[in-house]
Amino acid sequence: MTTKNVAAMLMTIIIIILSGCSQAETTGTVDNKVKIGIMLSDVGLGDQSFSDSAFYGLERARDELGILFDYRELKKSKTYEKGLTELVHENNDIVVGLGFMVQEDLEKVAKKFPEQQFILIDAVSDLKNVTSITFKEDQGSFLAGVVAALSTKTGKLGFIGGDDVPLINKFEKGFVEGAQAVNPDINVAVQYAGDFGNDQLGANLAREMITNDVDVLYAAAGFTGVGMLKEAQAKKVMAIGVDSDQYFYAEKAVITSMLKNVDVAMYQMAKQLVDNGNVPTGHVELGIKENGIDLAPLRVKQFTDEEKKQIEDWKKKL
Repeated sequence: MTTKNVAAMLMTIIIIILSGCSQAETTGTVDNKVKIGIMLSDVGLGDQSFSDSAFYGLERARDELGILFDYRELKKSKTYEKGLTELVHENNDIVVGLGFMVQEDLEKVAKKFPEQQFILIDAVSDLKNVTSITFKEDQGSFLAGVVAALSTKTGKLGFIGGDDVPLINKFEKGFVEGAQAVNPDINVAVQYAGDFGNDQLGANLAREMITNDVDVLYAAAGFTGVGMLKEAQAKKVMAIGVDSDQYFYAEKAVITSMLKNVDVAMYQMAKQLVDNGNVPTGHVELGIKENGIDLAPLRVKQFTDEEKKQIEDWKKKL
């Protein structure tokens, strides 16, 4: 073998060794990172509300805390159980189920994998390996009701729920109570869509209410609610967004939004996992005090200083 061939062979061996070291180093770095898997709610990404907010919180945790995360959507996994099981098999430190509709399947998977830690958002589980996170939606909806009552000219408000279930009933109850705390004679029309993913249905329900002199609308209905916002703008009445700041979907109509800070909850859970190696167990409830609930900035309508003070006073009371 010539000197030239020997040199070439040695160079090849060195490259292979260095490549192997580099690969091992990369794998080690990835393996040491906190990994979170999330099964998104029924509509998934693009709902401009609940799932998008949770996804944003995990993106922030990735960028600021260096975590890794993966996700599943119902339209691809077909069942929550399948999506959650896939996330368990990916060796995620935490597997998150987003939304009350995920609870049944998440508990099935949690029983099969008792060593895996899960987080359930928007419902409460008794299983030891499931941390339940809920929000005081009635507090935020109460404030939305106060804002709506201070904004209406007709004395008629509208509420559209995605489905007639206890969680969404909390939104309705808070909204009605907040409005009537300002004006006991105020009227609130209520409709349940039975669908969180149909913007056209949301628009139709809103149009019907507007025809009956409703001039401020509020929805807890995911993408169905986005249709309501756009219809409110088209008909030149006012609306209140939900979950995230939805002003940019109907800038001439959205006075404020009831912020259900799912993104904050996701980020805080990721931070605790990074800092402590675990998350709280049991039931964690987040309201205004815990920064889980808030109102987006007031826009569109000019509020007097007295009206602004009234809103802030109610926030402090809650």
